[in-house]
Amino acid sequence: MNENDLLILNFEEVRRRSIKVWRSIPRDLLNWKPDDKAFTCAEMIRHVIEGEFLYHQILIHRGSAALSAIPNPFETKEFTTVEEDLRFAAPFREEFLKYVKTLTKSDLESIRIDRSEVGYVRTLGDMLLRIAYHESVHTGQLLDYMRTMRIDRPNIWD
Repeated sequence: MNENDLLILNFEEVRRRSIKVWRSIPRDLLNWKPDDKAFTCAEMIRHVIEGEFLYHQILIHRGSAALSAIPNPFETKEFTTVEEDLRFAAPFREEFLKYVKTLTKSDLESIRIDRSEVGYVRTLGDMLLRIAYHESVHTGQLLDYMRTMRIDRPNIWD
């Protein structure tokens, strides 16, 4: 396996496990949140899906500055169901994974992504790992939400 294969495998596995969690949340509990300052379940799912699109733009343009100049297709899309959000995001996800497949080892090590507005500049390889980690953290949060709501949690360790 090369670097790209491992990155793609990681992105696909993280998303597969996230989807197991997302689909396990009863529709009538998607607007639940633990307190007034937290995301609802639906907001967190949308945050992850939209975040991948935004991160992809950051990577393409090598920094966050580009975000102010591009349209965000998620801004006007109301969350209705997990399945609808997954359907809507599918072409963006496909483009993101296609982009990852084109990267070389040199790209991963030498391209710098400027996120100095939030306190860091990192290599492209580092940023890709951060994207998957971001999703994983939110999946863990949703599992905690489910525990707090006292609903069954899926086994993501299959």
